[in-house]
Amino acid sequence: MDYHVVWYILVGILLIGYAILDGFDLGVGILHLRAKTDEDRRILMNAIGPVWDGNEVWLITAGGALFAAFPNVYATAFSGFYLPFMLLLIALIFRAVSIEFRGKEDSRAWRNFWDRGFSIGSIAAALLFGIAIGNVVMGFAIEENMEFQGTVFDLLNPYALAAGLFSLSMFSLHGSIYLNMKTEGKLQKQIQGWIRVNFWIFLFVFLGFSGLTLYLKPEMIANFSFGMLELPGKKHDLITNNETFISLFAWTVVGLTALAIANIPRTLARGTYGWTFISSAATIAAVVMLFALGIFPNMMISNIDPSYNIDIYNGASSAYTLRIMAILAFIGMPFVVAYTSIIYWTYRGKVRIDENSY
Repeated sequence: MDYHVVWYILVGILLIGYAILDGFDLGVGILHLRAKTDEDRRILMNAIGPVWDGNEVWLITAGGALFAAFPNVYATAFSGFYLPFMLLLIALIFRAVSIEFRGKEDSRAWRNFWDRGFSIGSIAAALLFGIAIGNVVMGFAIEENMEFQGTVFDLLNPYALAAGLFSLSMFSLHGSIYLNMKTEGKLQKQIQGWIRVNFWIFLFVFLGFSGLTLYLKPEMIANFSFGMLELPGKKHDLITNNETFISLFAWTVVGLTALAIANIPRTLARGTYGWTFISSAATIAAVVMLFALGIFPNMMISNIDPSYNIDIYNGASSAYTLRIMAILAFIGMPFVVAYTSIIYWTYRGKVRIDENSY
């Protein structure tokens, strides 16, 4: 068993879990200011109140797994992008503080301030996540010693900013679909209108961003081509020895992505809102997998020289470390999934405002 591949998949699963779970948290924050009354805003905030902090644990776990399994990737990323990661941390902290502080005073000005903090923090976090993914695709100024030689302004390239807008549209849609399950009455009808608008915005951005990706980075489809395209950075033995399986899996994910997106308006019209959320979650999972398949087996791409790419081998810990960690992960993951499932089962159903609510 190749534990380098195993850990690439495990880190990917953790990131998918985070994108789905905290994705609707961020989406709720992005949409928060659309609700005009204090009661509606309280309902939106309490829709994620019991679960938002647990959802963010998935990001911490993914970061810890990256540090242990791929220390060279972790070192290059966190040393080169210190400022963006600090901005992300500030955004996540500010939205968390906004949730906790909003209800401490009855003052309208007080609540409006924290409402804006909650929304701005969510928007900033969603944009920064997308910008990070965009730079992973476009590549970094990484030299032979695995050190980032660029500046923070290099990260604000047009493609990365487009990826940020794509992330913003995807999480907005996901958040509105989640809120549709947690609300009722007039507010739910209003949110269903948000879903319809957000869906068409997402679809437009998704198609445009996909076309832009294929135009600027045609090597992203190398793993989708039977026989494999002869493109820079795509000549690893792991690819060439498993090209048929990788290509079949990649096109399966493409097909599932299309089906999941198409199923969102269908299930919404039929009133099967749980399936609408599942379709949205599947869309996010498929998008993450498409990006992972596009860069595989690389994890950080050098735009200076493809030979400087950091992949799952030269960026990883020793095989022994990966094997021991995999055993521990397979023991611990069921407990994480069980805990998450219990929390969501406990707080299922519509939001009710009481004296203990935010």
